[in-house]
Amino acid sequence: MEASAGLVAGSHNRNELVVIRRESGAGGGAARRAEAQAPCQICGDDVGVGFDGEPFVACNECAFPVCRACYEYERREGSQACPQCRTRYKRLKGCPRVAGDEEEDGVDDLEGEFGLQDGAAREDDAQYVAESMLRAQMSYGRGGDAHPFNAIPNVPLLTNGQMVDDIPPEQHALVPSYMGGGGGGKRIHPLPFADPVQPRSMDPSKDLAAYGYGSVAWKERMEGWKQKQERLQQLRSEGGGDWDGDDADLPLMDEARQPLSRKIPIPSSRINPYRMIIIIRLVVLGFFFHYRVMHPVNDAFALWLISVICEIWFAMSWILDQFPKWLPIERETYLDRLSLRFDKEGRPSQLAPVDFFVSTVDPSKEPPLVTANTVLSILSVDYPVDKVSCYVSDDGAAMLTFEALSETSEFAKKWVPFCKKFNIEPRAPEWYFQQKIDYLKDKVAASFVRERRAMKREYEEFKVRINALVAKAQKVPEEGWTMQDGSPWPGNNVRDHPGMIQVFLGQSGGRDIEGNELPRLVYVSREKRPGYNHHKKAGAMNALVRVSSVLSNAPYLLNLDCDHYINNSKAIKEAMCFMMDPLLGKKVCYVQFPQRFDGIDRHDRYANRNVVFFDINMKGLDGIQGPIYVGTGCVFRRQALYGYDAPKTKKPPSRTCNCWPKWCLGFCCSKRNKKKTTKSNPEKKKRLFFKKAENPSPAYALGEIEEGVPGAENEKTGIVNQQKLEKKFGQSSVFVASTLLENGGTLKSASPASLLKEAIHVISCGYEDKTDWGKEIGWIYGSITEDILTGFKMHCHGWRSIYCIPKRPAFKGSAPLNLSDRLHQVLRWALGSVEIFFSKHCPLWYGYGGGLKFLERFSYINSIVYPWTSIPLLAYCTLPAICLLTGKFITPELSNVASIWFMALFICIFITGILEMRWSGVAIDDWWRNEQFWVIGGVSSHLFAVFQGLLKVLAGIDTSFTVTSKGGDDEEFSELYTFKWTTLLIPPTTLLLLNFIGVVAGISNAINNGYESWGPLFGKLFFAFWVIVHLYPFLKGLVGRQNRTPTIVIVWSILLASIFSLLWVRVDPFLAKNDGPLLEECGLDCN
Repeated sequence: MEASAGLVAGSHNRNELVVIRRESGAGGGAARRAEAQAPCQICGDDVGVGFDGEPFVACNECAFPVCRACYEYERREGSQACPQCRTRYKRLKGCPRVAGDEEEDGVDDLEGEFGLQDGAAREDDAQYVAESMLRAQMSYGRGGDAHPFNAIPNVPLLTNGQMVDDIPPEQHALVPSYMGGGGGGKRIHPLPFADPVQPRSMDPSKDLAAYGYGSVAWKERMEGWKQKQERLQQLRSEGGGDWDGDDADLPLMDEARQPLSRKIPIPSSRINPYRMIIIIRLVVLGFFFHYRVMHPVNDAFALWLISVICEIWFAMSWILDQFPKWLPIERETYLDRLSLRFDKEGRPSQLAPVDFFVSTVDPSKEPPLVTANTVLSILSVDYPVDKVSCYVSDDGAAMLTFEALSETSEFAKKWVPFCKKFNIEPRAPEWYFQQKIDYLKDKVAASFVRERRAMKREYEEFKVRINALVAKAQKVPEEGWTMQDGSPWPGNNVRDHPGMIQVFLGQSGGRDIEGNELPRLVYVSREKRPGYNHHKKAGAMNALVRVSSVLSNAPYLLNLDCDHYINNSKAIKEAMCFMMDPLLGKKVCYVQFPQRFDGIDRHDRYANRNVVFFDINMKGLDGIQGPIYVGTGCVFRRQALYGYDAPKTKKPPSRTCNCWPKWCLGFCCSKRNKKKTTKSNPEKKKRLFFKKAENPSPAYALGEIEEGVPGAENEKTGIVNQQKLEKKFGQSSVFVASTLLENGGTLKSASPASLLKEAIHVISCGYEDKTDWGKEIGWIYGSITEDILTGFKMHCHGWRSIYCIPKRPAFKGSAPLNLSDRLHQVLRWALGSVEIFFSKHCPLWYGYGGGLKFLERFSYINSIVYPWTSIPLLAYCTLPAICLLTGKFITPELSNVASIWFMALFICIFITGILEMRWSGVAIDDWWRNEQFWVIGGVSSHLFAVFQGLLKVLAGIDTSFTVTSKGGDDEEFSELYTFKWTTLLIPPTTLLLLNFIGVVAGISNAINNGYESWGPLFGKLFFAFWVIVHLYPFLKGLVGRQNRTPTIVIVWSILLASIFSLLWVRVDPFLAKNDGPLLEECGLDCN
């Protein structure tokens, strides 16, 4: 698909496809040439070219358009005659001989005549296998049912994917292993393998000739590798020496073979005291709860019971949060080794391609200028240009976003070469020009100052054009938006519009001002129709997965929110140090980067940075099975998103009976036979098997495997049932074929027109019906926090994730500054956790028996249980006011032993926090802000999330998804003081007023009753001040800079606090009560 093809809009269900040119006279030549060439009249694909580079002509009599694949099939399986003129087909150069061909003298084509060309390399190539499958099942636009497809070969690498020197896996000799099988039903093309061969187990240590395979090229390559190894060993033993010109890369071989990353454990002097205090705290908690349960407060039994229940819940919540931090680690990457291995100068880069996903919905809340900066930072990333593709999902079908992206693509032609020429950071122009640093530092080029000033002028003009588009979009015409050629904008109806695709930049067009290629930039807006559940952001991300698989099919994906730009241009290489590591990478499903933010006030009043979570909790998870997915800044392995299990690590051989004394020989053998008998149960449940060897080769072996059946090991070489694959992935033969390419790559046999149709097809609103999308594949549906579900499913499949913290933050984004937006953001996260709690994917009962580790499950349980802590937290924060108003307390008078346990518990809590900050490097103010906002969010957003989740589950009342505003005023931190009305403000405001009233009432009562009542009062005041101090940032935000608190908040809070206080005063006033009747002197003499 070319960059100049224009906007493509269409609907697969309605059989509509429209191409809207951006400019009437631009860029239509290639498309017209493609249309002028007649397609194959049998399968509909392009005819292609022959060995001489000319258009392929099957019949020399009538030139009936038939592609080579149909020609070879007709000669091998059909009538061997032209469908139009019925003339017998003659053998063409490069095609194999069939029965009935005439003898050919003087023709030097023995390789093609007897099918010897390319040997195993052609038939065993992953590309060839997938394209053969595509040709066999391509059915788009032809009608009819899908043709059954029963067999596909499993082609493992001889070296199991291991790197041999600098030879990539795709260039290694491949050993074919076929499975025969009859195919039922009609099909257009057969498989490219006519003679099935029974598979044989291969021993890589033996010569290939022993199995009848191999090639001269492979033997020569192996001999060259062995010679290099011998010379390297000789130079090692000699301790140096001069290097020949032919072996100039030998000194680098040692470095290139080293691991690309390493784990850095926390020093024992820091982590061991932390673990010890956790154990001590557990013991102290046991004694504390023993005392609390065994010493109830009889005159305030209800208060005592509520407080004990709350404390037990808090203890369980602490355990769920604490133990996943037991094994924290840090990681270090080696970018120089990555370059030596995969990106050597003067050679084509072997770094893996990466597809970037940027999602946006509403340009009014997500300003186009913010999205443009994110896109520009992606296009200028420090990565090979031909390996980068950027897909922007516009789920609001806004013409403003489309036009802004068009302007961005034009500005990128100037911005990208400037970034790469001077190696600037960051590469988002808005943030680069806002830096208050010496931009001349380390810039020695004389032209830098001049070009920087010119580029800043260009960017200011770019901002003016974007702002003009925004101003124009404020007033929508009655007839809707129209494009430059006068055609109506397909997305005028946001809820009912066709799918739209526009390639702005790409390898076939759109070069920068210096003539260099630019990364591919694609605009995507999926089809929307009434009556369909589009699944919000998760559905948009799955549409991007399918579109990118059809157009570029990179093996790795990186998703970013529209406000998260790339702050470190080498961030992708940091992730590749884990993904492409031959020892670690094959089991890694994603690499998660921490979220860092710009534009936050110095004190971080509302804990927007979330430093405790990203620098403590996530490091702890990295030492277990990996961090959870947080929704942005994450590099995925595409195959992991397809719902496959992680490759199994081959266990070392166990000791045989010969290693044991003779007396236990019989016992071992009998036990082993018993185990074999147990495993041979033929009723074992079938499952989708994704065959991966010790180090997985390309994913060809997909199919239903019944384990335990005799001969199942041989059957694991692969039987792919096309109908089951289409049921799993959807009715797109191009997409299904692309899933077989584990190392990525597009299908060369498919024409641009067919890829375009398939791209529109896979973003149609009904494509996911009756498939596994959102259930087992892609982003998982069922919660507005789809990120937690998606990562959880991958970990249940046995994958592990990696947490990467570069020295320079990889990505930076914007965070809501004002209190109302921040509370709504936390509400959305908490509501998603409640939805997961009530779903079938709840970590409390889902995924047992899979690959999820025990402590990792603790973390996921904590991530969906924490909103429920709001109920005991609200009750616990109300208790101080009640105690002060009633004169009662939740604990009896403490004895000396009880005082020790209370003091020990507070000391353990204090020391745990100090040691946690010590090993993690988190500052005390960040830690304290996190503690404060845990209380603020708990008594407001989390509480509302629980009630909204219950309403959704019990009553079916759904809540609307609110996009957090990404824009701000020009004044620095102006949003911090903006206050908006929301019901989330009422509970914490009521708590503040209640505790203030309680403090005043308690002190007044103590003054009236004398000094004896001051002792018990201190415990109650400490309890009340604990609540007030934690709610202090809320109080500060409530008052604001200019006293702009909404009146309704004050009225409701005072009303609730007054009613509650008067109720308690009426029920239990401060006056002392007597057990007997109240006796008063009436003034009469009864004697």
